[in-house]
Amino acid sequence: MTILAITARTVRLSGRLSWTHFAISSLSLAVTLHPKAVTFFVSVLIIGVMFLRRLAVIVPRSTRFFSSKDSLDLASTIAELNKEMESVFGEPPPDGLANSGNRSCMAQDAHHNSHVILGSTNDKFAAQELSSISHHLGENTPGLTHVGSTGKAQMVDVSPKENSSRTAIASCKVVLGKKVFDLVLANQMAKGDVLTVAKIAGINGAKHTSTLIPLCHNITLAHVRVDLRLDPEDFSVEIEGEAASTGKTGVEMEAMTAVSIAGLTVYDMCKAASKDIQVTDIRLECKTGGKTGYWCREE
Repeated sequence: MTILAITARTVRLSGRLSWTHFAISSLSLAVTLHPKAVTFFVSVLIIGVMFLRRLAVIVPRSTRFFSSKDSLDLASTIAELNKEMESVFGEPPPDGLANSGNRSCMAQDAHHNSHVILGSTNDKFAAQELSSISHHLGENTPGLTHVGSTGKAQMVDVSPKENSSRTAIASCKVVLGKKVFDLVLANQMAKGDVLTVAKIAGINGAKHTSTLIPLCHNITLAHVRVDLRLDPEDFSVEIEGEAASTGKTGVEMEAMTAVSIAGLTVYDMCKAASKDIQVTDIRLECKTGGKTGYWCREE
């Protein structure tokens, strides 16, 4: 019955809030039917009070939906109602808890915005640095011809170039280990003559360079040479490849593809005897012809 008294007091303080009359009747009926229903109606009453407190702040006095005939306005009515509620339920939670969700959201938004601004600033800084580096490299080193003005891959147009005699020599090493080295030296591998098969594979690989390397030009090779030599000092196979052509583009990739395929073939021929075989030191040794002319690797 204490709850009914509080609710009646709420009606007196709230003026003409007609929905509170309905709340009293419903609460009385709930107590009669089932005492546990009181908890539900008290919860509804608390939520209503919280809603009215928010409404008093948001809605201007000129647009409030309730009558202001009495001397007490909505804010003072809610204040008195809070006192009545405090007498039963104790002190209300601090305002900080009511607004903690909003403040948390605002803090997260501010944190997110700061990251967006910082990220945007970093992106601009990175773009400026990249532009500066590209400009600096452009003044001191040749550009990447396979990269277009938009940064996408492209095949180089060699039609304006003059035909010239071009050669290239590349090398590679395959480290076998003593056991496999002795088998290759004695021609005792199960797959057959390792060095001969690798030589043919290297020559065939040079002729298919434009198929294996997507942006290479399909050129006519005048000559391909692949030599393999066993080195007993480190139990390895030394491979040297040479390619020659007369045309508008170099044959460096053909020479390096030749020694690479030859080295992989040696591995394939010997892998049954050992998995420790290493294909290493694939590199261009020298080249001639074209715009840059002669170039040789310094020892």
